[in-house]
Amino acid sequence: MKTRTLISIAAIAVSALIAAGAQAAVDEAGAKELLNENGCLNCHDVTKTKTARAYKKIAADFKGKAGAEAAITKHLTEPSTVKLGDESIDHPQVDADPAQVKNLVKWILSR
Repeated sequence: MKTRTLISIAAIAVSALIAAGAQAAVDEAGAKELLNENGCLNCHDVTKTKTARAYKKIAADFKGKAGAEAAITKHLTEPSTVKLGDESIDHPQVDADPAQVKNLVKWILSR
């Protein structure tokens, strides 16, 4: 009886972990397509600083911070100004549905 109960509990736990992993998965191809469609790679690179910070640096700056997803989402979807060197420019807004933006934010934070 105890063995059956333990097996049932283990099966439930494994199922929950698999489901959580599936929800947390990032669509790499979708994120990269959105970056290309919106011209993000004109200023950003994944690992190197170009005109703007690398996505790896952005991820490091936000690592472990509460509200990181919300802050990046706001930056990508609402009008904002960024400082590049001595000049300030309007940061282009990402043109996509909320699910695509959420995937992109998760992709950025996973760098």
